[in-house]
Amino acid sequence: MTQMTKLSIPEMTCGHCKATVERAIAGQDAAAKVAVDLDAHTVAVESAAPVAALIKALADEGYPAEVI
Repeated sequence: MTQMTKLSIPEMTCGHCKATVERAIAGQDAAAKVAVDLDAHTVAVESAAPVAALIKALADEGYPAEVI
């Protein structure tokens, strides 16, 4: 079952950051739908992966995130 989650990622500021965030999420769920908003420093994720796993994967890449 997929769920929609919106995360705040203040450290995400550029195209490289966007790619790293997308790759970290894909590592948890290759079928995840990801919409990154660099200006707002947010990402909307539709995924079957647990939110805690997504947040950990992002933190492991240097992008602390929180649910908003």
